[in-house]
Amino acid sequence: VGHCHPDVVKAAHEQNQLLNTNSRYLHDNLVDYAERLSKTLPEKLCVFYFLNSGSEANDLALRLAQQYTKHEDVVVLDHAYHGHLTSLIDISPYKFRNLGGQKEWVHVAPVPDTYRGLYREDHEDSATAYANEVKNIIEQAHKRDRKIAAFFAESLPSVGGQIIPPAGYFQKVAEHVHKAGGVFIADEIQVGFGRVGKHFWAFQLQGEDFTPDIVTMGKPIGNGHPIACVATTKEVAEAFAATGVEYFNTFGGNPVSCAVGLAVLDVIEKENLQAHATEVGNFLMKLLKEQKLKHPMIGDVR
Repeated sequence: VGHCHPDVVKAAHEQNQLLNTNSRYLHDNLVDYAERLSKTLPEKLCVFYFLNSGSEANDLALRLAQQYTKHEDVVVLDHAYHGHLTSLIDISPYKFRNLGGQKEWVHVAPVPDTYRGLYREDHEDSATAYANEVKNIIEQAHKRDRKIAAFFAESLPSVGGQIIPPAGYFQKVAEHVHKAGGVFIADEIQVGFGRVGKHFWAFQLQGEDFTPDIVTMGKPIGNGHPIACVATTKEVAEAFAATGVEYFNTFGGNPVSCAVGLAVLDVIEKENLQAHATEVGNFLMKLLKEQKLKHPMIGDVR
């Protein structure tokens, strides 16, 4: 919402003067913020865990998936980056290829890139073709007695090249993953909170009929303040709680972070930033596409 936005600075400052404690102490800000955030998401995503960073959020999402499914394996997209914790380096081909290599429980699917990928714009049904690649990976894993816990993907692969997956791809992948007993995790850390303009969440670009089982958030959620979130379903949350090992985070969801989160949502709404993203995005795309017509060296505009 812009560097040092006065409304966000004011919200943090005012709450800082009153109280900041860990989230074992009940505070209205946490409930108010969870409620407000829930209004931006499909109804079934109704349980929220608050954390400090996108990496923490993705690590928890991994734990939730593995606990809920009682499976271990994860399917990720090639070139993906999901964070800097050890667990996330393991599911980030962008990182692990230069570090410890690919673990046995990690499976890499091709990026659904219709410009440079396996199936391109001229393919009759690239969404199905790319989803079938995931299906084949799952089948191969089953032959080796591996069980799939999750398909883990950024809603718009960023490090992989700002890829916009073909519409319907996520629905088809979710079908294969659910059939295998796994869950679908949408990483919205770089692309959520109205940044895609047309929708508040990038996974919504796939269509109204698609809802992930887990959504992770970070980066723009606090406008530079350390706050992150995992949203999931009651079923997933209950399976996680059933272990008796409660989830606890000293600073995640503290009153100041939640005040900041609420202020960010206020600014997005008050200043029509989602509409602004659409308008400026369309303007840039139009002009850049004109450049593309002029200059053959420009292959694609994203």
